[in-house]
Amino acid sequence: MIVLGIDPGTAVTGYGVVRTGGLRHAGGAELLECGVIRTSPTQPLAARLLDIYEGVRELLARHAPQAMAVEDIFYAKNVRTTVVLGHARGVVLLAGQQAGVVIHEYPPAEIKKAVVGNGTATKEQVQFMVTKLLRLKTAPQPADAADGVAAALTCVLRADVMRAIEAAR
Repeated sequence: MIVLGIDPGTAVTGYGVVRTGGLRHAGGAELLECGVIRTSPTQPLAARLLDIYEGVRELLARHAPQAMAVEDIFYAKNVRTTVVLGHARGVVLLAGQQAGVVIHEYPPAEIKKAVVGNGTATKEQVQFMVTKLLRLKTAPQPADAADGVAAALTCVLRADVMRAIEAAR
């Protein structure tokens, strides 16, 4: 199974693509690709949202994932930041729905808890654990890319837990 993880943002949207397989770490996942979709701060919001949408659509077309894991909205102190982030999430969810992938949404604390074991982990701790879980030589850069990978890993790890529960029944 291939999972596309997304950490939405209007300036930088992080992503990670993992594939489950026969490996014995991180739910048997291996990293296929990670990176960021950057938008120009000089562009109007609508143009930035189009760039995010097109970037996610291109990732979906290139990797044909069966699932997409999207980080949920965190509630920033600045209401405008939360609302604008909601717009970015909206175009990401639209792209996934149009591609017909199963979409999983996880709060940031749940992603951190699944990958690091601590729901209040720092970005550096997430990068470190993603590197260890996937046995990478270097941490995904920038941190937003690692957050996208962490979202994908959360989906993989949660699926493994659900399979184990079903098998025990």
